[in-house]
Amino acid sequence: MPPTDPEAPPQPSAPDLEILGDQVTIHPGGYVEPPTQDDAPERNLVEHMARFRESPLDFLREVSLHVSGTGWRAYDEVIGQPIYYPGFSDNMKAAVMRTPMLQKRIEDLADRRVATEEKQGLLGGGSETEEKKVLRKAEIVTSLHEVATKLTDDMICKFESKRFIRGAYYLSTQLLTRAYHQGIHVSSEEVLRLRSVAETAAKKKHSIIFLPCHRSHVDYVSLQLICYRLGIALPTVVAGDNLKMPVLGAFLQNAGAMWIRRSFGNDALYTTLVQSYIDTLLQSGFNIECFIEGGRSRTGKLLSPKFGILSFLLDSVLSGRVEDAVICPVSTQYDKVVETESYISELLGQPKPQENLKDFLSASSVLSLKLGRVDVRFHEPWSLRTFIAEQRSRVSDNRPSSGLSDPGSAESRVRLLRTLGYKVLSNINAVSVVMPTALIGTVLLTLRGRGVGKSELIRRVDWLSARVRAKGGRVAHFAGATTSVIIERGLEVLGPELVGTIDNLPETTYYAVDRFQLSFYRNMTIHLFIAEALVCAAMYTKVKQGGGPANQRISFDELYEQVRFLSFIFRGEFIYPTAGLLPNLHRTLLGLEADDVITLTRPQPSNSHHDNQSGPAELSGISSIELSIAERNTGRENFDFYNFLLWPFVESTWLGAVALMGLTPPPSTPANDNTYLDLRRTSDTVQLFGKTLYHQGDLSYFEAVNNETLRNALQLFEEEGIILVRKSQNRKTPSAVRLAPEWTPRRDSDGDIVAEGRLWDFIEKIARSRREGKNRRDGATVSTRVLRLADLVGRELFARAAVMEEEGGKKEEGRRKRGRRKSLGDGGAKL
Repeated sequence: MPPTDPEAPPQPSAPDLEILGDQVTIHPGGYVEPPTQDDAPERNLVEHMARFRESPLDFLREVSLHVSGTGWRAYDEVIGQPIYYPGFSDNMKAAVMRTPMLQKRIEDLADRRVATEEKQGLLGGGSETEEKKVLRKAEIVTSLHEVATKLTDDMICKFESKRFIRGAYYLSTQLLTRAYHQGIHVSSEEVLRLRSVAETAAKKKHSIIFLPCHRSHVDYVSLQLICYRLGIALPTVVAGDNLKMPVLGAFLQNAGAMWIRRSFGNDALYTTLVQSYIDTLLQSGFNIECFIEGGRSRTGKLLSPKFGILSFLLDSVLSGRVEDAVICPVSTQYDKVVETESYISELLGQPKPQENLKDFLSASSVLSLKLGRVDVRFHEPWSLRTFIAEQRSRVSDNRPSSGLSDPGSAESRVRLLRTLGYKVLSNINAVSVVMPTALIGTVLLTLRGRGVGKSELIRRVDWLSARVRAKGGRVAHFAGATTSVIIERGLEVLGPELVGTIDNLPETTYYAVDRFQLSFYRNMTIHLFIAEALVCAAMYTKVKQGGGPANQRISFDELYEQVRFLSFIFRGEFIYPTAGLLPNLHRTLLGLEADDVITLTRPQPSNSHHDNQSGPAELSGISSIELSIAERNTGRENFDFYNFLLWPFVESTWLGAVALMGLTPPPSTPANDNTYLDLRRTSDTVQLFGKTLYHQGDLSYFEAVNNETLRNALQLFEEEGIILVRKSQNRKTPSAVRLAPEWTPRRDSDGDIVAEGRLWDFIEKIARSRREGKNRRDGATVSTRVLRLADLVGRELFARAAVMEEEGGKKEEGRRKRGRRKSLGDGGAKL
């Protein structure tokens, strides 16, 4: 768990830069523009950039300035290696094809193919065999060179024309600032530091590897615009080939996109080609941009790192083929993310639509929206080579006899890669700015009741802003505007589809309309408070029992055990620091005590020296924990706030675990049966099961049924051996799943699943921190009606699996019969 930082006044931050059209404006740190008077004219969405309908001549003049290049628009003296000149693509292709790694791979593949053909007798025999092998290898090498050249041409970015990039910058800025009408905000201090690092890297011919978080397709557009406007060489952006659609694909490739397949499979040539291209970029000092999470986050919080391209980048430096590279973690935050509606559809089980130009153009309606601003923050860059050296030194010092100290060991490399990925995520969280919409969404989803009055909303937003700063986080500062005005601005951006307003009351009241979509914005703040949330969820195991303070008091050992368990099951959801559970738990408790949320009881000093126990309680110096009097007097609002942050994740993991009870084989199943169930169909059934529980009142949060969190839960269950997953490399053969025998519950004489055993105990431990429903109690309901429903949907899965197996058997039998008939026919013809 992250440590709790002591309360401290926020440090003054450096000025922000607002990039809006052609104009870069300096504002106080975290500036939010104060409101205009009601009678003032409406501000243009692309201020300082002419509109064709309003002023055709000015519009054409500005286009001409960008295309021809005037002043900074020329993009002539960039910081970095030369890009955008005729012949760039041909030079890059030639460099990639010359790499020793690729040449060796082509030779090896050709040798293997010749050996296979020789074994199959395709090269004949006799004295001419060796000559035929040489000629055949030359043919294969030539063919592989042609294939590799074509793949390289399709993959590489094409920095060819400055006239193109000047026009592209103007067009992209026009489109982006029509949607995000407050422009792009960056920290002047961070930008100056980045330019200084870029200048040093350019002299050493080192690349800057930008590693941003990924919330939206706008992410790479905003970073390219910033680099262009500040005169830094544009990075080559690693992008999935699903975006390589007609017209737009070519535009993006010329603007910096390199296309890679979503999956490499066992294609050795393609894998080597990607590594060769990345080596070439890094050896030449070209900047690279790669999204550390892989795909876009549909939930609003950081995803676990994806190690595909990161592995290629690390290998380039680790192998010595590249001297060094500079890592620059980047946080991109939005007042409102354009794609949130489509994210919700995907999280509820709708298949992700294939990207195409028609859908892209039909989304142009967002250009008329006022979505606020984009906030981009750059962590202090650091050397990848230095990071590798530090990690090796640490492992060598701590575990000198371990195989991990061997730099070449596979285990050491995996550990290094994981450490790199999570360090980048931690850096991104450290510089992320909490936007007003995230503050509003968090407050609305962490209060009891249907709605909240305006005065209470203002008070809680102020409280949350102070807590974010106290935790070391950053808030989009309000400058001269009041909290009331900032809330109104945030509500306008969120819109009535997300937050409703009731005006015909003594006080204006706000309520969450779409809680699922609002959870996206709430999750933007959860990383700051995950330590407190885990502690409060563990304390809730006692608080939910009711009674007086003494009945709700929890011992330190009990708290430690539940926090340890919750940290364990959410290790795939949240990022924990490396200090260790006990030190961080201790700091968090001291922080909550300082905030007057809890009261800690410390044991009386003992004169006895015979008791040398050193358990968690003794090491922490705390014997018990309970809610403070002040917290009880305020209706547990702070305690509830932390719980509300974590409860949807507790519910989702609980849902996944209860659904596993339904994977118990039906009563008629033979004892030695090892039936596997279709993994995708099982996942869809778990989500449908969750929707049923929500509508029947046994789930408190609809967002608990989102497939992102459920997928993480299934990953946890697989890692812990609760389920066995048979993964398939063939798209036609789906991956399959079954309960591990030692985790499978038994059935009683009536064929009903019995609520006992390892899996049930695991479910009960999760349920201890689960929010108690208004009209239910966990144990009795789950062990009867909910468990019967899980059994019902599970039996349907087994019935479907039996049908599919029968159909598969019939098809196989049909194939065998056709084969026999063909064999007889061939035999008759020969006779």
